[in-house]
Amino acid sequence: MSVVIVGGNERMVTQYKGICKEFGYKAKVFAKMTTDFKRKIGTPDLVILFTNTVAHKLVNSAVQEALRCNTDVIRCHSSSSCALKKALEYHCNGSCQECERLTCDLS
Repeated sequence: MSVVIVGGNERMVTQYKGICKEFGYKAKVFAKMTTDFKRKIGTPDLVILFTNTVAHKLVNSAVQEALRCNTDVIRCHSSSSCALKKALEYHCNGSCQECERLTCDLS
């Protein structure tokens, strides 16, 4: 599964990717507006917007692409690692077969 993170702190890009990897997601992080953003976003399973640290133009572009691809969008005011974990936990319910977070207690 893939996730696109829009906004956030540039210095935390590798931490964002690491957290996503823990949840089984492959992440693309766009902390700033880039050329051809709409083409680079691809077709992710989830878009996370850190609304406090992103320009309105970038938010609008990301939401338009998410709607076009029928992708879920989660908006977080904070761009902290804790906010990212909560967003991923909200989206991931542990029901997929590859999910390592799914635990079964047979006792």
